[in-house]
Amino acid sequence: MVEDTGVATHSRTLEGKHILLAISGGIAATESVKLSRELRRHGARVSAIMTNSAQKVISPLAVSWGSESEVLTEWKSEMSQLGKFDGVILAPATRNTIAKHVNGITDSPVMMALAAASGNGTPILFVPSMHEDLFHSRTTTDLIKELEKSGHGVLYSETEEGKRKQPNPVSIVAFFSNFINRELPQRKRVSITLGSNREPIDSVRAIHNTSSGSTGWSIAEHLYRMGHQITCIAGHTTISPAFPLPDVRVSHTSEGMLGLSMDLANSENKPDVWIHSAAILDYIPEKKPGKRASGTGNWELTLNPGPKHLEELASLVNGSIQIAFKLEVGCTEEELVKRAQNLLRKHNLSAVVANQLHEALGQSDFRCRIVTPKGDATHVLDQMELCESIELLISSN
Repeated sequence: MVEDTGVATHSRTLEGKHILLAISGGIAATESVKLSRELRRHGARVSAIMTNSAQKVISPLAVSWGSESEVLTEWKSEMSQLGKFDGVILAPATRNTIAKHVNGITDSPVMMALAAASGNGTPILFVPSMHEDLFHSRTTTDLIKELEKSGHGVLYSETEEGKRKQPNPVSIVAFFSNFINRELPQRKRVSITLGSNREPIDSVRAIHNTSSGSTGWSIAEHLYRMGHQITCIAGHTTISPAFPLPDVRVSHTSEGMLGLSMDLANSENKPDVWIHSAAILDYIPEKKPGKRASGTGNWELTLNPGPKHLEELASLVNGSIQIAFKLEVGCTEEELVKRAQNLLRKHNLSAVVANQLHEALGQSDFRCRIVTPKGDATHVLDQMELCESIELLISSN
């Protein structure tokens, strides 16, 4: 085994889980080092196993370095591939390997490992990677249907350069985390608003408030990794999520975001949890048609109060877990907590994430505080702790 220098911790969503990374002989096997390290960034202990064909694409030495484990490449008497794992990823999953698994062929340690995992109910994620013409053949379609019928996960990318290339490691690990964590108790349907509003004052100009969407995306990503079913209602954002989330609905205006939330609240599978992290405009300008010419002197704008989302949604989300955000500028700690408690009582919320602008900008020793109906105001050090605290609140109710 080659000693690694370690990886940064991005989350603990796979902490305590032993994952088997099985590698077959597609060219995407070259991504195995990155994939191994990404698994470890989220707390997983990784064991790796390779087919003979995979070893012609990438050396076991490189995979050992990335996974920080011995790599199984041939039959051994202890049959470690039959060990108990918390999950298995086959990446890349060639059509040949998929066909062997579906038809019960166990002619290598990799095939034996897949058969054993399938037999004992271990979650398996197949990541097909092949040319587009192979992917769309009737045989491949039938094979993938058989995998899904057996309860296995299947993840593949859109077509690029005539190929179904392997998704990037971040997307694979995020999908896999959701796939194995969705069986945890108290998984919820969660709606989260994020980003800011942008309201036009004429055909080419607009006013908006300050929010990049970073906090909202981080919370959504973490909850998705933890197995919750996430719907994002996104306003104007200046950054993108780290990986494609399955359900993102976009409107840059306050009324547009409220409309999307109302539609979701009236749907058959309405959320169990509402996280209101978006920076909603409190005042909305009256839009003027056309473009105001430059150099025409002062411009007086009329700002009218905008809709209050918590009030508008109240009757539709009664009984749900609701978490709101409260941002203030220049007030004392005591006053900030008091305002958060008032917001809690007014809207019967489960918690309020309260902070001041300098904290949100990273100019403080802590990120925010979470205020609950019990009167607690717990300080949160950083974004990861905030995400974990919100997930704990959701899954314990």
